[in-house]
Amino acid sequence: MGWRRIGRVFAPPAPGADPALASHAALPVAHPLGGDLVRIFYSGRDAANRSAIGSLVLRVGEAPVLEEASPLPVLAPGGTGAFDDAGCGMGCVVPAPEGDRLYYMGWNIGGSAPWRNAIGLALGDAAAGRFERFSAGPVMDRDPVDPFSLSYPWVLRTGPDDWRMWYGTNLAWGAARSDMRHAIRAARSMDGIAWRRDAAPCIAPEGEEVAVARPSVLRDGAGFAMWFAARGEAGPYRIGRALSADGTSWRRHPGGIDAQPGGWEGGAVAYPGVFDLLGRRWLLFNGAGYGATGIGLAVWEG
Repeated sequence: MGWRRIGRVFAPPAPGADPALASHAALPVAHPLGGDLVRIFYSGRDAANRSAIGSLVLRVGEAPVLEEASPLPVLAPGGTGAFDDAGCGMGCVVPAPEGDRLYYMGWNIGGSAPWRNAIGLALGDAAAGRFERFSAGPVMDRDPVDPFSLSYPWVLRTGPDDWRMWYGTNLAWGAARSDMRHAIRAARSMDGIAWRRDAAPCIAPEGEEVAVARPSVLRDGAGFAMWFAARGEAGPYRIGRALSADGTSWRRHPGGIDAQPGGWEGGAVAYPGVFDLLGRRWLLFNGAGYGATGIGLAVWEG
């Protein structure tokens, strides 16, 4: 029982792609369109390494078919001095009564630290792949709970006035990779805009890990299931899994996916995007190079 790899479904760039999407397809997220079709949002990069959000349409199955790969970005970096002027990292898409919401990570080039991240919001139509910023500033930034940096958010709306978020946070900065401990924290909101953060991380690095990042969360029976990327100081990324009854207290369980040498994955698996479709559970993921080699698909068997 576990994930069975189907293969790579997209290798960037798309034909005729805008310069903003010249390389990479990181952090894939699926939005169902009906039947076996999904729109996948991802983060591409330009020649200056700035990230923008692109999209494609995939027919999901044992023999996936790439139906469309938009050459234009859905969301480009913000203006000079904005929290996202160096790029937009894909987080998640959440349906809402007033329109779909796209939560993302914006980043700046740092000074004493290499970067600074915050969480932004865009509103629009996920089926059509159209979004516009909710505001020029972030909806979540550094504060006393998260003093260093915030990363890739995953949001679920579990009730009319109950929004749940899981996101990455740096616990420290340091000169070595082993010093840069990165964990996953939870937050709640009544409107999906003003957030109340938990004081303690819900998933922290264990053993030789230095980072756990990029949560992907689904309702699972009466509780929640999360997949996340984890890596050691020297080792490649792999994908882990955790379960929770309440979305706050989590326990790790088998059900992740380990790296394989060779092939398009390049010996790493990272940035999970899990979704349910056609009565089955599917996993979008990246290989080595932070999405440089494209997007893979796997299906859960069990």
